[in-house]
Amino acid sequence: MARKRRGRPIHGWIAIDKPRGMSSAHAVARVRRITGAAKAGHGGTLDPLATGVLPVALGEATKTSAWAMAGDKTYRFVLRWGESRDTDDSEGAVTGTSDARPAEAEVLALLDRFTGDIVQRPPRYSALKLDGRRSYDLARAAVDFDLPERVVTVVALALLDMPDADRAVFEMRCGKGTYVRSLARDLALALGTVGHAEEIRRLAVGRFAEADSIPLDRLETLVHSAPAQDYLLPIEAALDDIPAVPVSASQAALLRHGQPVRITARERCAVVAERVAEGDTVVAMGEGGVVALARVEDGAIRPTRVINP
Repeated sequence: MARKRRGRPIHGWIAIDKPRGMSSAHAVARVRRITGAAKAGHGGTLDPLATGVLPVALGEATKTSAWAMAGDKTYRFVLRWGESRDTDDSEGAVTGTSDARPAEAEVLALLDRFTGDIVQRPPRYSALKLDGRRSYDLARAAVDFDLPERVVTVVALALLDMPDADRAVFEMRCGKGTYVRSLARDLALALGTVGHAEEIRRLAVGRFAEADSIPLDRLETLVHSAPAQDYLLPIEAALDDIPAVPVSASQAALLRHGQPVRITARERCAVVAERVAEGDTVVAMGEGGVVALARVEDGAIRPTRVINP
């Protein structure tokens, strides 16, 4: 007999304002304990050093986590000039120093080189795996290794402030897999000095914004004193960029049983009909919310992930 999952059947997203020093896994566990949810996961890891938006999926919303993680992310970070660290952030050991400090004009002139598709080497202290082992475990064990470079996308990079000679404040919008710590390290090197990310704050993940995020202490109060709509976002919150196709109750029943349904142009709004092509993913929406994630095939939509709240 299968073991029954303990906890309440809660389905939706909560955007947490993660505090500094807490891992994403710890934050998810805390949300699950506060809400009593049977199942929880996050929509994009945030370093323990970093603060800010951490989307947490509950129940059936965990089936949409991949779409949350694929969304663009926005960060504000402080780059500390003159010190390199083995972790590329302020928690690591100093590995090098430099007296060189770039001028504002030099920084501004270089930003275009770090915008668009760029080649980046992830930090040695990261959760990426190499030969089955986490790279931070290899780094702590003093193993000699290098993570392979990869192409990432920086949508926008702006210098916000240079409050003193040792620091500069930036805001970056980027695609999946981009490391703020790597960009800070590489930007300093390109400017003839060394540096690390002294502070990192995530302002947005896809449609989840800083304005939506809730500190954990406040969440605990809300869960015990406010209606769920005050803190729980719908499952479809992570799917804003995916075309929605409305389905009837009978079509929803077919999709939930793994059966494809034929959707005519008349049954979907014109804007969706123009955007949807063969092989695209769509969100089948019934009266009660998300029914399934589905793929367009031969004039029908075939369910790939069924949502059963």
